[in-house]
Order: sequence, then C-alpha cells, then structure tokens
Amino acid sequence: MSKKTRTNQKGFTIVELMIATGLASTIIIAVGVLVVDSQRGWNTMYNRAYSDVVTDSHVARRMFDHVIRSASSQGILLDDDGGWVEVYYYADPNSPAVDRYARFYGLNSQLLIEYGALNPRQTLNTEIICEDVTSCAFMSAGNSVQMILRLDNGSQNKTVVASAVMHN
Repeated sequence: MSKKTRTNQKGFTIVELMIATGLASTIIIAVGVLVVDSQRGWNTMYNRAYSDVVTDSHVARRMFDHVIRSASSQGILLDDDGGWVEVYYYADPNSPAVDRYARFYGLNSQLLIEYGALNPRQTLNTEIICEDVTSCAFMSAGNSVQMILRLDNGSQNKTVVASAVMHN
C-alpha cells in the first residue's frame, strides 16, 4: 500500500487561528475601552464648561456687576437677613434725580431682578437671571455690594461670589 503524504500544506491550524483570534479580540477590546473612556472624559469636561450651572453663574455675575456699577451711590436698601438688595439708578443720563430702582432677590430656586419706577413706585419689569439657586445672600459695605450665590442642579454645584461698587 502506498501512503499519501502532503508536503506543501497551505492554511492555518486550529491553534494558530485561536491565538490570532485571541490577540485580535484583545486589541479590539483595548481600542474600544480607549474610545469609550475618551468620550466619557470629553462629556465630563464639556459639562463642566457649558452646563446650566456654569452658564447661569456667568450670567448672574455679569448682570449683578452691570446693574450695581450703573447704580447711584446715593442710596441702597438691604434686607435685614440679606435676602434682597435694592439699588437706585437714573433712567436717563440727563435726569436730575434718581428715578428708577433695581432689586435682586431669590424666589423659588431662582434669582430674579425687578426693575421699577420710583415716583410713583411701580414695577416695570421682572426678569429671571438664573435657576437652580439653593441660597442667595447680599451684603453691603460703603458703596460696595456683595452677592453670594449657590447654584446646584443635582449633578453639579457652584458658588458665585460677586462684588461691585456703585459708580454714579
């Protein structure tokens, strides 16, 4: 009987295929973990820079700064508990007397500003500055007004401390 032998075999053995599959699987899993971790990190940094708490804190600080700096240094009304502050300003640069007011206060987890006329006293407009407010306190020293505002949306919190000097 003659025996047939193969001398030039082409292909892979099952052991070689399993080793190649194991190495490829390891590389694919490593790349997948890297991509997922990078995306998670990017989302975290994006939320730190552009979440509602961050944007609201910038808006609150800038609005407070603008209103207080344009207010008259002739008078300020401050709540005994520091829950609100009221400043007075000129409606027109040519006005002979202070004739408008702006009041900052917190209500229902919102920071609001109320604009109004003094004679006769009436509210002209109320705007919501920011939301997710957990506490808001106002203080005054001389011509300077300070605001300590705490914002918390459940996933991120921020404390805003702002101070401005009345210039008019």
